[in-house]
Amino acid sequence: MNKQPIGIFDSGVGGTSIWQEIHKLLPNENTIYLADSANAPYGPKGKDAIVQLSIKNTELLLSKGCKLIVVACNTATTNAIKVLRDSYKTPFIGIEPAIKPAALQTKTNAVGILATKGTLSSELFSKTSGLFASNITVVERVGEGIVELIEKGALHSKEMRHLLNIYLQPMIEANIDHLVLGCTHYPYLIPLLKEMLPEHVKIIDSGAAVAKQTKAILKQHGLLNIVTLMPENLFYTNGDPAIMTSLLNATHTAEYLDF
Repeated sequence: MNKQPIGIFDSGVGGTSIWQEIHKLLPNENTIYLADSANAPYGPKGKDAIVQLSIKNTELLLSKGCKLIVVACNTATTNAIKVLRDSYKTPFIGIEPAIKPAALQTKTNAVGILATKGTLSSELFSKTSGLFASNITVVERVGEGIVELIEKGALHSKEMRHLLNIYLQPMIEANIDHLVLGCTHYPYLIPLLKEMLPEHVKIIDSGAAVAKQTKAILKQHGLLNIVTLMPENLFYTNGDPAIMTSLLNATHTAEYLDF
C-alpha cells in the first residue's frame, strides 16, 4: 500500500504548483496528476456540476490505485470535498485560500484575495473569512479570464498583464499588505505579481501547507513511502499536454488522456 501513488487532481494545469511542493517535500512518493483542462475553469460552474466533476476525477484516480487524493483545486475543495470524504474511505487533502494567516499577520488591516467565483461564493470560504477576517478590510476580486489564459499557454501575454492590472488596482488603493492567491493556477503569476505590486505586499499561496498536511496524513495512516528511490510521476490531461509539460519545465512529460 505504501508504494501506491498519491493522486492529485485540478480543473487544469494549475495544481501542478501543488504537485511541485508535494514532490519537493516527499521525493520518494509515486504520484499521478490529473488535469481536467477540458472543463476548466470550475469557478463559474454550479455546485452540482463541480461535485460531479470531482467524483469523476476521484473515481479515475482510485481506479489507478491511489492511496490518498489531493484536491488541488480551491473551487473543488470548497464545493465538493465534504461529499468526497463522505463517499470514499480514501483520505482526502483539500485546499482553500490562506485567509487566516493573512488576517492574523496584516499590519495595514487590509488584505486582498484573488480567487475564482466558485471559491469566493462558497460556504466554506465564507465561514473561514467570517471567523478570521471580520475586523479587517478584505478586497476580493474574481480573477475572471486568468485560468483560461494559463490553460492556453498565455501566461506572459499582454492580456494577462492587463487583467491583473484591473484586479490589483483596487487592492493597491486599499493599502493591502497581503495578497492571498485563491486558485492553484495563480502561483505561476507570482513573478508578474511581484513586478506589479508594492514591495511590501506579501503574496500567500497554500502549496507548502498542503504538502505538509499531505505528509502528516500519510504518516498518520502509516502510508509514507520511504523505500522507492526512483518514483514514478505521471501527468495526464484532457487538454493540450504541451502546456502542462512547459509548466513542469520539461522535467516531466504530460500525456493526453480522454476522461
